[in-house]
Amino acid sequence: METSRKIKYSRIDRLILGIAYALLSLFVLSIVIPLIYVVLASFMDPTVLNNQGLSFRIKDWTLDAYRRVLENEMIWRGFFNSFFYSLAFTAISVFITLLAAYPMSKKEFVGRNFFNVIFLITMFFGGGMIPTFILINRLHMVNTVWAILIPGAFNVWNMILARTYYQSIPKELREASSIDGANEIQHFFKIMIPVCKPIIAVLALWSFVGMWNSYFDALIYLNDADLQPLQLVLRSILVQNTPQPGMIADIQSTAEMAKVAEQLKYATIVVSSLPLLIMYPFFQKYFDKGIMVGSVKG
Repeated sequence: METSRKIKYSRIDRLILGIAYALLSLFVLSIVIPLIYVVLASFMDPTVLNNQGLSFRIKDWTLDAYRRVLENEMIWRGFFNSFFYSLAFTAISVFITLLAAYPMSKKEFVGRNFFNVIFLITMFFGGGMIPTFILINRLHMVNTVWAILIPGAFNVWNMILARTYYQSIPKELREASSIDGANEIQHFFKIMIPVCKPIIAVLALWSFVGMWNSYFDALIYLNDADLQPLQLVLRSILVQNTPQPGMIADIQSTAEMAKVAEQLKYATIVVSSLPLLIMYPFFQKYFDKGIMVGSVKG
């Protein structure tokens, strides 16, 4: 039975590791401390927060900011729109990406090099905002959900990752399914899709997070307030400092309105981040396998 032996580091190695751990700790603290501050500030009484800063006395804490945020109709409508856009965009994007990556992973595919060049060109060159807007307008997609879901559904980088993952799957699976009489479509849906769960999970999470955080396309293409995602509502609160009507309508003093508006910023940040914080633990186990498989040959 083998006994585990501790690795002996030289003095230089220990010094380098110590510096690396110190820098990593500073990096983690620079991320964690602002997050903790935002969460704590969202529960603070705005007067105490502005005059004294953070306080850990129970009497200085309040849920008023969350009450105002959750009672606002535009926040809920924006939340529903963002959730719908993110789910629909994820389904469309992942499906298109997997369909495009499958033939590109086959060396016998006619025109493979040509399409590779075409895809790579789109990674470095684009039409620009104005030509893109003209195209979307000519397609009558302005002020519709399709302007959010369709234009960015295909991502070349995601396709390259999926293609690399396909190439790491043993070819014997295709031969076995061919012997059983399966065509390419049956092989793709019944064999490849179940095998590709790790990369599908990674692509789905990236697509969901990207759409959940995006607001620029909605700002350009959506004029109807009922179609706008949560990010545009947050933009009006965080950037333009104009909370939605009704959120601070019951406050008479201008100074008090400013204090509550400041507290609402923290509460809306926490509320909008909850879906992503809930999703990450469930998808984390797929990250290493989904991204690294096929990256090293040997």
